[in-house]
Amino acid sequence: MADTGGRPSVYPTLLYADARAAIAQLTRALGFTELAVYESEDGTVLHAELSQGNGAVMLGSKGRGGVFAEAMGSGGPAGVYVVVADVDAHHRRAVEHGVEILAPPADREYGARDYLARDAEGNVWSFGTYAPALSS
Repeated sequence: MADTGGRPSVYPTLLYADARAAIAQLTRALGFTELAVYESEDGTVLHAELSQGNGAVMLGSKGRGGVFAEAMGSGGPAGVYVVVADVDAHHRRAVEHGVEILAPPADREYGARDYLARDAEGNVWSFGTYAPALSS
């Protein structure tokens, strides 16, 4: 197991037709923080990193070429689960920004509370309180 210095060891990675719009929606409507955005000379997002709590997601633009973009092809949508402290407040923020809600906040039989949303390009995001214990 690699020593990550306290950083997450798993990063969901998504490609978007409009990565700029995805960054805007994820930061403004869904509470992510922009850590880094790397662009080509023409403004195409080559790579971006956004954080939420102690996790992060990486994203970029579809159609820019390269091994990863080719491997992803027209893949997706993807599903990503993000742990948040206050599900209801997070949900209200998403609704205020016009995010498509697939399932409202609900208590689950395994003790968590969560809701489902879809981003502008079809990826499904779960926001909830479930944080599985990871053994070392």
